[in-house]
Amino acid sequence: MTQRRPSSQNIPLPEPPTVLVVDDDASLREALSGLFRSVGLDVRSFASAPGLLQSKLPEAPTCLVLDIRLPGVSGLDFQAQLAKANIHIPIIIVTGHGDIPMSVRAMKAGAVDFLTKPFRDQDMLDAVAQAIERDRVRRDSEKALIEVRRLFESLTTREREIMTHVTAGLMNKQVAAELDLSEITVKIHRGHVMKKMGVRSLADLVRMAEILELHSAKSS
Repeated sequence: MTQRRPSSQNIPLPEPPTVLVVDDDASLREALSGLFRSVGLDVRSFASAPGLLQSKLPEAPTCLVLDIRLPGVSGLDFQAQLAKANIHIPIIIVTGHGDIPMSVRAMKAGAVDFLTKPFRDQDMLDAVAQAIERDRVRRDSEKALIEVRRLFESLTTREREIMTHVTAGLMNKQVAAELDLSEITVKIHRGHVMKKMGVRSLADLVRMAEILELHSAKSS
């Protein structure tokens, strides 16, 4: 009897990287959409900032191409709204010659780049590639943090204390004195910590503590 292979139709494909375009110039939106799709990127375009806010944000690495002059909410104001809402999409500012001082303000507020109209297609593609890679790194870091937090939350209160002290550089006997425990008890808890956190070396455990900012949280 032959086994049936699982159908590839049942496996959801990952979303391609996505470029969000917010510009009130319909011809520019159309031109940018064609440019980005020609290199395999997904595109969602909007004539105003509220249109973007009303849509569901992509789950894939994403960047935002944002005109600095928009009807209603300006590009600078929209950038501030996104930051306030804890939405960290890398932003590329599109600007006219007279908007350069505002574009500098946008860069200081965290924009990846700004391009002055008319810009070369390759300059736009280079800026988008940089922005999408930045978002990819951010998303990977957030996923890693979520996983490390999940593992840390599986520890008991005592195991968390042991991990905090051990990754601060204390030896087992020092941890034992600090927590009024026997050294063998500390060793047992330390073994449980290593197993639950899925690490084999103290160096790996220290890296996890750094991700969790255990010692900065303790010192503050």
